[in-house]
Amino acid sequence: MVFSSHVFIFYFLPLVLAVYFLLPLRGKHVALTLFSYVFYGWANPWFILLMMFQTVVDWAVGMTLAGLWGRPANAPVPLLDPRGPRTRAQKIALAAGLVSNLALLAFFKYFNFGLDNWNAVMTSSGLETARWDTALRITLPLGISFYTFQSMSYAIDVYRGDARAIRSILDYMCYVAMFPQLVAGPIIRFQDVADQFLERTHTLEKFARGVAFFALGLAKKILLANPCGKVADTVFDAGTAATLDAWYGVCAYAFQIYFDFSAYSDMAIGLGLMLGWVFAKNFDSPYQSQSITEFWRRWHLSLSTWLRDNLYIPLGGNRRGEVRTYVNLLATMVLGGLWHGASWNFIIWGAIHGGMLAFERLFGKDSAYARLPGPVKTAITFVIVLFTWVFFRAKDLPAALAYCQTMLGLGGPPKAGSDLLAGLVYRPYFVVSFLTAAVVVWACPQTWDFTRRLTWPKAIWVAGLLLLSIALMESQAFNPFIYFIF
Repeated sequence: MVFSSHVFIFYFLPLVLAVYFLLPLRGKHVALTLFSYVFYGWANPWFILLMMFQTVVDWAVGMTLAGLWGRPANAPVPLLDPRGPRTRAQKIALAAGLVSNLALLAFFKYFNFGLDNWNAVMTSSGLETARWDTALRITLPLGISFYTFQSMSYAIDVYRGDARAIRSILDYMCYVAMFPQLVAGPIIRFQDVADQFLERTHTLEKFARGVAFFALGLAKKILLANPCGKVADTVFDAGTAATLDAWYGVCAYAFQIYFDFSAYSDMAIGLGLMLGWVFAKNFDSPYQSQSITEFWRRWHLSLSTWLRDNLYIPLGGNRRGEVRTYVNLLATMVLGGLWHGASWNFIIWGAIHGGMLAFERLFGKDSAYARLPGPVKTAITFVIVLFTWVFFRAKDLPAALAYCQTMLGLGGPPKAGSDLLAGLVYRPYFVVSFLTAAVVVWACPQTWDFTRRLTWPKAIWVAGLLLLSIALMESQAFNPFIYFIF
């Protein structure tokens, strides 16, 4: 089930809200958990069993870390001393939880990738008999990358003493399965919502802001991301394009992935607010960044902070010398790229970002680049990001390299059919959507700021966008959010 669908908006969401607000706090958690399992299992109910298994494992890890087994139900849950020693049992429990999560993620996400690369190496080495030819192909469970990282954050936060463990398994199931952010984030750190399980407010102001968040997110998805996605799909799948068309296509994809993912984040935050939850901001106008370093302080904040706190810093961060710092940056971003997908394209995408982070740190504030005007630095950063998006979008590595060549004017003369391509992607509807997306990216306030104080003119504007989005949604083909595949 997706947020931008008739079933969700007109049936599922109203039913959730009606039941939710009729129940006390504990009942709210139970209802939200059950509805979340329905939401998650809508396409494939079998995936619920996998998520439930991992939920039980991670809850048991938290119980062990906090020493809650055998203690009275009314005994207070201790907060571990952040600087205190950890017992052998606690270390084993944390390791078991992390290995369990990573093993499931590795199997379901990277089995096919590993098998294909093994067979390719064996074939190129002349060892045909060592190939593993099998009809078995693993289906990627929806949202597994997000809920495994979220589950790991629970064990890590409890172990570090950043949050108390949850005694109630129902509350923990609610935390993992909560449908607003389950499938595509933002990745909710347990320490950010732990207190909200005990107490949170439900106010008309918070609910109204949530509706505004949801409406603006839906508008981003339907009015901007989807038409820009049509342009990107047409250009990338064409097999032939002029240089200008290639730049137009990758810019359209840059707008698509931003508005698609920030739309989902906005809608998740809005749904959370309607239900009384406050989730952290996930985007901060990333295309206004003046460096790749700044870009990662603005793009997918929940992932970048998760990687920083749970990968970059444990690797040593910047505490072990300059060379090790650059290695840590590169390793973190390569693994972050691999988290996005089992493909060499994603690894290269992460490596480029990691290399740029190391490069910017090496030359820092003393470079000639640092003295350029702000708009010039923003334009250069955006161009670098565009080249990295090619690897994110292209179907494979040869296609990505060929597309980059076309962008640089090195792809040779356009093949037959390029005029037809131009006729498809420069239609007025697509051009207007593209230009509107550019205006919103660089000239409009963020959803987070726009909804901070709702006035009647804003409410009317939001309502109009909501009605227009729903009307156009009914005329568009099924178009799930991009990050569903990650």
